[in-house]
Amino acid sequence: MAAQTNFIDIATIWLHAGKGGDGAVSFHREKFVAAGGPDGGDGGRGGDIIFVVDDHLSTLMDFRYKRKYTAPEGGKGGASLCHGKNAENLIIKVPLGTVIKDAESGLVIADLSDHTPVTIAKGGRGGYGNAHFATPTRQIPKFAKPGMPGEDIQVTLELKLIADVGLIGFPNVGKSTLISTISAAKPKIANYHFTTLVPTLGVVSVGEGAGFVCADIPGLIEGASEGVGLGHDFLRHVERCRLLLHVVDVSGSECREPVEDFEKINEELAKFSPELAQRPQIVVGNKCDLATEEQIESFRSYVEGKGLTFVPISAATMQGVRELPGLVYNRLKDIPPVPVFTPEYKKPEPKANDRAYTIQRLEAHVWSIDAPWLEYILAGSNVDDYESLQYFQRQLDESGILTELVEKGVQENDTILIGEYQFDYIF
Repeated sequence: MAAQTNFIDIATIWLHAGKGGDGAVSFHREKFVAAGGPDGGDGGRGGDIIFVVDDHLSTLMDFRYKRKYTAPEGGKGGASLCHGKNAENLIIKVPLGTVIKDAESGLVIADLSDHTPVTIAKGGRGGYGNAHFATPTRQIPKFAKPGMPGEDIQVTLELKLIADVGLIGFPNVGKSTLISTISAAKPKIANYHFTTLVPTLGVVSVGEGAGFVCADIPGLIEGASEGVGLGHDFLRHVERCRLLLHVVDVSGSECREPVEDFEKINEELAKFSPELAQRPQIVVGNKCDLATEEQIESFRSYVEGKGLTFVPISAATMQGVRELPGLVYNRLKDIPPVPVFTPEYKKPEPKANDRAYTIQRLEAHVWSIDAPWLEYILAGSNVDDYESLQYFQRQLDESGILTELVEKGVQENDTILIGEYQFDYIF
């Protein structure tokens, strides 16, 4: 069972983007220059967390033990208007076909089905240095803004193999033998159930420059959609397959009924995902070398009666196997490309009823208000417009911010900093 523990296709991790660097408080000092003025630089941007595809990876094993990823913080601002260094982005490598979901809601954030990098958590912006706050009436500001925190999010990574064709069927029906004969894949083959403990990918060539990718999905059994056997763990890998090769033992060598097996597997697919039940199928009747003509023709009639293509083969003796890749390739020409999961997740906006805030006194007549919801309102307001400004002031009053400022000792003409904005306090 060691092979199974080495294949990890789902993991939940925490992502912490980098905090922005703090702005600097500094004043220009130079010989023969009496009052050089403020020259504190802004802090640098915190590092983003970016996911990229690595073709050399085939499992999420790297995330089994490390569950927290933190990007570097931005550098602090310096004297002489030196801008803090922007932090390096944290690059996380994952296998092709990894779907990133919000762990809380389960909504898809990104599908790494190609090699386009995806930024999942953005670093915080750097804080402004005191040079940023110099005005004709406040020429020596002795304060600076701290850097903003980076985004935090818990995500679930799900590896959904990208394959054109998926081999499905009960254990020991010959799927591993079939993929080993039509491709260069070398899965473990033995005469017992659950020989295959991990999905196996194989590239099937049908001529120069033509071919497709086939996946041997570990054996499904009745109840797989509810977690019975191995199927529940690997049904997710069937979701991307454009075409299913449903392998059935027509000989009944496992003392099972082919028609019953066929229906049970389709039932499990439908329970897991209704869309899978509608996926195109070619039914492959394997072990024909052990079956009677009556068994083969009886199952053929049943399958074709459902409007499906039936292909009798024997993977062990190669009977009918050589013609199968060409048939599959021609069928794939009429089927849309590999499904890509559309992003559904949207970063939550500040809620109108979630009016948390903090007020900090930076120096004698300068106050900083940290209220993300208020910055959101400001960003959509025109402060030069009377009605827009009145609306903003009502939000300050209704939230209790003005009352708390008065209680803390705010005075007329004190400077109020909110995000990138600054205001003078007027009674």
